Amino acid sequence: MSSVKTATKRVYTKLPVWIVEDHHDVVNHIYRSIASRHLPQRNIKMVHLDSHPDLLIPVNMPADTVFDKEKLFSELSIENWIMPMVYAGHVSCVMWLHPYWAQQIREGEHNMAVGRDSSTTTIRVTSTDDYFLSDGLYVSEEQLEDSKPLLLNVVKVNPIQTGHVLPTEAKAEDPERCLPKRLRTECSEAAEASCSGPTTTNMLHNVNKDQGHTRTGLKDDGGEDEGSTSYVVKRISSVLSQTEPYILDIDLDFFSCKNPFKELYTQDEYTILKELYHFRGPGPDANQEELDECVDRRIHQLEDLEAAFADLVEDDGEDTVARWARNAGLASLAQLVSSLKSRNPCPDYEMSISLSLLHCFFSVLHFFSHCTFFSLLPSQPAHLQVHQAGLTCDSVELPHHISTDEEIDRLISAVQLFLVALPKPTLVTMSRSSLDEYCPVEQVDSVQSRVLAVLEELYGPLDLHKNYENNSTDSNCQQHTF
Repeated sequence: MSSVKTATKRVYTKLPVWIVEDHHDVVNHIYRSIASRHLPQRNIKMVHLDSHPDLLIPVNMPADTVFDKEKLFSELSIENWIMPMVYAGHVSCVMWLHPYWAQQIREGEHNMAVGRDSSTTTIRVTSTDDYFLSDGLYVSEEQLEDSKPLLLNVVKVNPIQTGHVLPTEAKAEDPERCLPKRLRTECSEAAEASCSGPTTTNMLHNVNKDQGHTRTGLKDDGGEDEGSTSYVVKRISSVLSQTEPYILDIDLDFFSCKNPFKELYTQDEYTILKELYHFRGPGPDANQEELDECVDRRIHQLEDLEAAFADLVEDDGEDTVARWARNAGLASLAQLVSSLKSRNPCPDYEMSISLSLLHCFFSVLHFFSHCTFFSLLPSQPAHLQVHQAGLTCDSVELPHHISTDEEIDRLISAVQLFLVALPKPTLVTMSRSSLDEYCPVEQVDSVQSRVLAVLEELYGPLDLHKNYENNSTDSNCQQHTF
């Protein structure tokens, strides 16, 4: 950081914590922190705890939309809010910390370019991970303009071992009454006092007391296996220094996560959907031609499925079903339709949009695959259920793991333990993800209370903003028109 930027940097008196319902709403608060010079304009690092990567892209959005804040906010959804900030130059490093049940992107370090596709003027990436290939987001670096580098670190976080969990009073119904006594960790104090102090990795050991216990009362497992506290701290500290400003972003579905589509279909129906929407990726040493063919094949596969279900909206008779089932890869469509009609004479198959608008289709595809669950119930007007459920299980299906209360405690303890060894964040953003049921409604308030208790114990008094209480509960579906 240059001396000029250091001189103009501002520091919050209390750590701001912005809690929203839909994850993409945190972007507004991040931009405010940039505008107020609490965060730098460029090369921000983000520690992102979530059961979902949220690294997709608004597929039909012109890349230059990122430079018009209001237009950008209207385009964002919960699965695609990070990459536009990367292309705008604000974010250059994302550390996706995921629980063991979330496996959408390969573990490890991923270097990629994010830029404007010269042929479509939309944002695309150079990563060849299936997460991006299966959504048709890959292009070669030669095809990108105004590209920005992105370092993505995918880091698994395992729950603390049984018996190492710190008892907490944070399970009380009233989060204001359950906050424990505020305690600043030695590592945070050291980070604020000097940039010449111990490294982050060593801090984990420096804060230990007798028999390996930290001041929080938690015990490090001592190993460096994938997902252990030492592993997480080592991975983060390799890219985050003790003096760098960064965003700590937490989706509460990190601790307990539902795939709401699983409750809409039988196991057999869901198995058929996975077969129909299966993504066939390239080989491990694929050349450029093979990668391009993979993306084209995937786009055509999704186009055929979209057309088939749109046709079934108009006529799901035997002749129509048989005609589509003769297409390559659609043989099991007849079995699926038969099962659905046995439970509901008029299933909702597809969205009513123009078949010719492929890019619009992809925008709807990504948006509704994460859209508010309640809007997909049979009593609602949207004809989305079957096709949208398929879109969530193409290569790796949406994670589904409803944690027990004890598991939630162990995960929160794991987060507390590695945060002890990291510098204090500049800004905390938090998403409840409960209206769409990605975080179970019956658990979200308790999880939120416990996470806030940990943050206050680590960082002292918080400047807490419960933004979800002030905004209307209109779903994102109602904010978009197609």
